Amino acid sequence: MKSILSVIACAVMTLFTVVAQAQMQMARPAQTFDTSAGPVKITPVYHASVEIEAGGKVIVLDPAKPAMFMGLPPADLILITDIHGDHMDPDMIKTVSKAGTEIIAPPAVVKTVTTASPMSNGEKKMWGAWSIEAIPMYNLTRGPEPGKLYHDKGRGDGYILTYGGKRFYFSGDTEGIPEMRALKNIDVAFVCMNLPYTMTAEEAADAVKAFHPKIAIPYHSKGQDAAVFQKSLAGTGIEVRVLDWYPKM
Repeated sequence: MKSILSVIACAVMTLFTVVAQAQMQMARPAQTFDTSAGPVKITPVYHASVEIEAGGKVIVLDPAKPAMFMGLPPADLILITDIHGDHMDPDMIKTVSKAGTEIIAPPAVVKTVTTASPMSNGEKKMWGAWSIEAIPMYNLTRGPEPGKLYHDKGRGDGYILTYGGKRFYFSGDTEGIPEMRALKNIDVAFVCMNLPYTMTAEEAADAVKAFHPKIAIPYHSKGQDAAVFQKSLAGTGIEVRVLDWYPKM
């Protein structure tokens, strides 16, 4: 009788896991973009955590708790933007990794995540069919106290990822810095907005107007009204997609 009950319990748990995974997948508003090399699927996971699938490879940006990667494939490449806990989470890096997973990160992150390869602002490298560019991300004015900034220039990396001729920009934690405003030919921009650490929805929209991506997607936006961002870009020709980055766990 005990063995039968054990089998039933295992079957119920398996069914529960499958259902939970299916529900999680349905809740994630994945976006698919056509490129000359095939489709790119980008799945918002939580806050700054993103999973990208293309050409049979998986890239994960900033895997950090409480992001749930249940039902998603493990990473072939992990990109980290900064040293803060909502971007650099050694335990979550292990969770989304598999044998052979590569990690790219700013030198400040490599001090902690020692298996990562360093990449500094302004550097560019190829990873398979992807081109990866490290873009500055930093504060202009905001900080914890006078004379200090939440994000110092040169410490963290935003990234431009290019695949099949399409350019995807992930801002990391930043204000509307000159380097962002000077970007060219961005197809899809994931732009942060949250106080006190980065910028308001209005400030983010103003920065986006300067480099005019085809599509803008607010992320890392807890506490900000993405509808304000969308309204601020109305009439510019920039398509705004507001996704759910904060599903109930």
